Amino acid sequence: MNVATSPCSSPIKKRLATPDRFIPMRESRDQRHYLLNTPTEEAGHLSPSQKVFNESLAKSVLSTVPSSNNILSFQSPVNKRKMESFEQTLKQLHRSRSISSTNMPHRTLPAGPDTILDAPDIVDDYYLNLLDWSSDNVLAIALGSAVYLWNGDTKETSVLVDYEDVIITSLAWDKGSRFLSVGTNDAVVHIYDVLASKRVRTLDGHNARVCSLSWNDHILSSGSRDSTIINHDVRVRNHHSSDFNGHTQEVCGLKWSPQGNLLASGGNDNLLNIWDIRSTTAPRHTSNQHVAAVKALAWCPWQANLLASGGGTADRTLRFWNASTGVCVNSVSTGSQVCSILWSKDYKELISSHGYSENQLILWKYPTLTKVAEFKSHQSRVLHMAMSPDGTTVCSAAGDETLRFWKIFDKAPASKPSLHMPSARRALFDSCIR
Repeated sequence: MNVATSPCSSPIKKRLATPDRFIPMRESRDQRHYLLNTPTEEAGHLSPSQKVFNESLAKSVLSTVPSSNNILSFQSPVNKRKMESFEQTLKQLHRSRSISSTNMPHRTLPAGPDTILDAPDIVDDYYLNLLDWSSDNVLAIALGSAVYLWNGDTKETSVLVDYEDVIITSLAWDKGSRFLSVGTNDAVVHIYDVLASKRVRTLDGHNARVCSLSWNDHILSSGSRDSTIINHDVRVRNHHSSDFNGHTQEVCGLKWSPQGNLLASGGNDNLLNIWDIRSTTAPRHTSNQHVAAVKALAWCPWQANLLASGGGTADRTLRFWNASTGVCVNSVSTGSQVCSILWSKDYKELISSHGYSENQLILWKYPTLTKVAEFKSHQSRVLHMAMSPDGTTVCSAAGDETLRFWKIFDKAPASKPSLHMPSARRALFDSCIR
């Protein structure tokens, strides 16, 4: 007779002896340990490399033999000797990775300027460029109608020229440090042989004051309030070689790239232009991302085609450009009018000078653009900066009629290529200005 079964009396299914997918079973773990550590008949046929692999695998996976104390533990207690050895390995690895930073010489940033010099009658005009430092360690500064030279080696000061009734609006050394170009508010550019203390050329062509100058070997470029840029070939009598017309207002920033193939120009029309020496019809790149006058320009000395620019009071921003593509690759708000920019020759850093509202100098890391330090000492906007030829000292000039010298960088540990022209080329260049 068949007896019907109810749901309550259904047979109990036999439990499968399979490991849970989340909780490992002790039996399977012990089996793995046994297989990894117990010699088999095939062990004698393993190659030496296979034996080493098996031994390494057993040590890394199981570390030690199974312990009876497996509650709340996936492995046996840690071997203290192995742990100490592991910690020592980590310490050695850390030391090896940080050795480059520990070998760097200690660097102390100045709390204030090392030297302060009076600069009476300096024109407090944002659009002018009145300070430059030669590769022969001679600082040129325009004070009103006169150009003064300060020798960084002897600390002596001399007057190169005094026009009396003409205001100097710009100046720039040539790379050989023998010739100094001087722009004035009567729309001309003069070139002086500093060694002979005499004027050797006068260049015309502008219709308004010349407020920016930049040398590129035998080419001297001048920017003017008439919104034009003239390229002068100083080797020939008819010096006017070409024009760049891409601004609608005063050209207050002008810098040739270290390679000599690109010219950056900034204007009071808030435009930044990058010109190719091979084309004069139009700029290679034009940007209107700044919302104030673009005076501060600087090419990076250790990364090709990297250009830094800074905007005026309404902008207060540093921007960094890939000059090959014209793309802005980085930017940072400074909080103050940007007046000047200098790159360090030996550090991945740059320094900017500012006007309203802080009148400070700021040292930046690149490319992180973290602020390393601020230097506050001037009582008015810091209009100009120049760097010593050894790359260690920055000179700042401000509307408070002072020059202040800041030793911000250390000397390079290894010798760097000279900024001077080769002697034969320099002699040829010096003799061809006419």
